[in-house]
Amino acid sequence: MTSLVELEQRRPRRADARRNYDALIEAARGAFAELGPQAPLEEIARRADVGIATLYRNFPTRETLVEGVYLEEVEAVCQAADQVTHLEPWPALIAWLDRLVDYLGTKRALIDALNRESSALQACRHSLVEAGGPLLERAQAAGIVRRDIAIDDVMRLVSGINGVKFADDSQRDKVLAVALDGLRRLD
Repeated sequence: MTSLVELEQRRPRRADARRNYDALIEAARGAFAELGPQAPLEEIARRADVGIATLYRNFPTRETLVEGVYLEEVEAVCQAADQVTHLEPWPALIAWLDRLVDYLGTKRALIDALNRESSALQACRHSLVEAGGPLLERAQAAGIVRRDIAIDDVMRLVSGINGVKFADDSQRDKVLAVALDGLRRLD
């Protein structure tokens, strides 16, 4: 299985090449959000202010570009787990899950464009489990969350809720809060 470290090694080392890579990721993120994963690659190169050859040098296929954007987002969610460790166990878990929900909501189209069996996608899922697991375990150790729940269960719960169409974000947040309250220890 590909790891996030191996995926990180795909990024250019030279400063100018890294700037182009980052510009392409940012342009692709915006284009995919506006136009979907089939956004024209020429449009992405134009938004990044680079030539199409530079895009292809960094991302030989559309799938590698989609994967690159997805990877950047996964890394941000994983880093968010570190950023909430100063909070009490339950608020830390909820803050991270809120960040996961935001990520899931904006990346549904990207996930559909990826090969779900790819080692990169599997590595990203593994990294999310590794990031959220300690937060859940900390809440369990504090006696706040049921012990019969695993981080995989929580991520499936959140993903399932996130896959439903809601009238607006406040309705989604309300349903999610009710579901997350079900994680709490009952005694």
